[in-house]
Amino acid sequence: MRYAETGFNLEVDLSRGNIERVETDPKLTELHVGGLGTNAKILWDRVPPEIEPFSPDNLLIFSTGLLCGTPATGANRTIVSTISPQTLFMAYSMMGGFWAPELKYAGYDKVIIRGKSPSLVYLWINNDKVEIRDASHLHGKGATETAELIRQELQEPKAQVASIGLAGENRVYFASIEQGRSSASRGGIGAVMGDKGLKAIAVRGTKDLNIARPGEFMELCNEVLKYIAWRNENPIPGVMPILAGLGSPQEMAVHDEKWHTENFAWGNSRVRRKDFWNDEIAREWMQTLDTMRTRLISCYNCPMKCGATISPPGQPTYMMKCFSKLTYTMAAMSNLEFGLRIAQRATEYGVDGFSGPQVMAFAVELYEDGILTDEDMPGFPSNNEERFYWLLDRIVRREGIGDVLANGTHWAAQQIGKGAEKYAHNNIKKHEQLPLKLGMLNPIYFLMYATGEKINITQIEGQFPQSPWPTREEREEFVKDWFQVPDEKFKQYLLDWELRGEKSIPNYPTPEMCCDIVDWQETMHYIDDATGICAGLSSFPLKPPYHIHNLPKLISSGTGIDMDEAELWQVARRNRNLVRANNIRRGMRRKDEKPPEDHWRRRFPELETKLLDTYYKFKGWNDQGIPTGEALHEMGLDYVFEDFEKRGVYADNGDTPSKKTSAEKEKEV
Repeated sequence: MRYAETGFNLEVDLSRGNIERVETDPKLTELHVGGLGTNAKILWDRVPPEIEPFSPDNLLIFSTGLLCGTPATGANRTIVSTISPQTLFMAYSMMGGFWAPELKYAGYDKVIIRGKSPSLVYLWINNDKVEIRDASHLHGKGATETAELIRQELQEPKAQVASIGLAGENRVYFASIEQGRSSASRGGIGAVMGDKGLKAIAVRGTKDLNIARPGEFMELCNEVLKYIAWRNENPIPGVMPILAGLGSPQEMAVHDEKWHTENFAWGNSRVRRKDFWNDEIAREWMQTLDTMRTRLISCYNCPMKCGATISPPGQPTYMMKCFSKLTYTMAAMSNLEFGLRIAQRATEYGVDGFSGPQVMAFAVELYEDGILTDEDMPGFPSNNEERFYWLLDRIVRREGIGDVLANGTHWAAQQIGKGAEKYAHNNIKKHEQLPLKLGMLNPIYFLMYATGEKINITQIEGQFPQSPWPTREEREEFVKDWFQVPDEKFKQYLLDWELRGEKSIPNYPTPEMCCDIVDWQETMHYIDDATGICAGLSSFPLKPPYHIHNLPKLISSGTGIDMDEAELWQVARRNRNLVRANNIRRGMRRKDEKPPEDHWRRRFPELETKLLDTYYKFKGWNDQGIPTGEALHEMGLDYVFEDFEKRGVYADNGDTPSKKTSAEKEKEV
């Protein structure tokens, strides 16, 4: 008997209309736990680097985490993986809500999609009955509208639906997959879903899951709940309110946006607006939020209310997710009301809330500087806010200039030329980042930005404070109950850490200390992404209820697979390197590992080189960031080494030119 997981995947070939229920190898659970780890193994085995994102042979994998559907608090993440049309590397994006637990209750751990349907379809999973159904009547429908229409058609109001909007249907490189209370947005995975002709996956499950040692497991779950209650009653001193609680920053419950508006860049990450915020604007934004916010909501089996339903006057109610509360506002340098209104339309279209606004701001800047003209953008409005609606509508339809912009700032700049490249400056590996512009280089964040396979900072950071407290006394107070650290040395790192200054940057924190901290932070994210636990309860916040000391116990009691802290750390290391191996095999090298050009105003090139050198050595990688044979052997990844050797990967000095997208090749023809 399998515990915590079902032991079965659902394989769907849309080209042939074939559906199979396939039993999985329990050994893979021991090696990779589940979720992202087993996704990476499937992509490694079945999607070689010759396969392009829009090939029928590319896979789109919807995976539950190992603990999804169990009583573990906040274990509800769906991990969606594929090859990204934007980065050309492995993409993975997480969404919360209720979809993953529902799939477990239907009897499956993953849905693996391959092939392409000749017409638009949706997948209906109802326990053992699985159908590919016609979706021609849903063509052009919004993502949330599609979900509701499918529930009505199936007469199943409890069905959980993951769907794409018009952006996904038209293969916009930053299209998202929407799922009511959450979305999988990053890397253009919605474009791959649209390319396969798949409008939605609806699922309803009523089966049970088995727990290996239920008494022990429930006791651990109750400890997590008790800690959540205690932490909410005892917020962390010296930490801003949105990070004092648990879960993602509870932006919908926080009115003070001074931190956002003064510390983050606006527009296409080029302008800081310190002169923007005042008491009058604060009152206006408070009124907007209180008027439009319907209620705060949670995902499956989670007490934290990280999201909210928003009802702009005259528009449908929609779910506001995480930081997208401000991304459109920032891009247009406008007010919160505009940001909330346009976000609703973008959600229906199925557009990533980080990339989408920056692509539009990029176009506005090119127009204002004369690189794009009225000939390129006939009918472009003069009103600032109308410009963003105009651009959004054309991008998702790939009309006119929208067809170019739909490929994201990197590829659009290549096609536009005339100096447009310098405006596409907020990317990592061709992928737009959160629009931040800060002052002094942060060496820890430099490593996370440059080397993170998720290519998204919010899926890397957490656990360790972003900056030290001003006084030694405050730091001593913080470390007193910091039992989540994997080693006591992290307490000393924080105690010795003084406020940053230009002279101290090259000396402290040391490169070795930075490697330790980054390794801890990313390890916790890889554990979360394998178990399906929300990062907001584990890897993202300071002093979370899930940590390296109780997660092995939860996995062991839940699955019956005995796993201690060292073994779980090794699983995370194995998963992290396997994701990287997929990308290395697709051409990623050291030249790609750099943060946005102007993310920090003060940079230290020699230190950055030393940081990368030290980190690569720490991780067991060579000077191109490629895992060495010795490191791969230690992790049980000898098959990766053999493949690298066969392909001549180790002989590549990093000068291999970047691959071109299918769209570029079509344009050349």
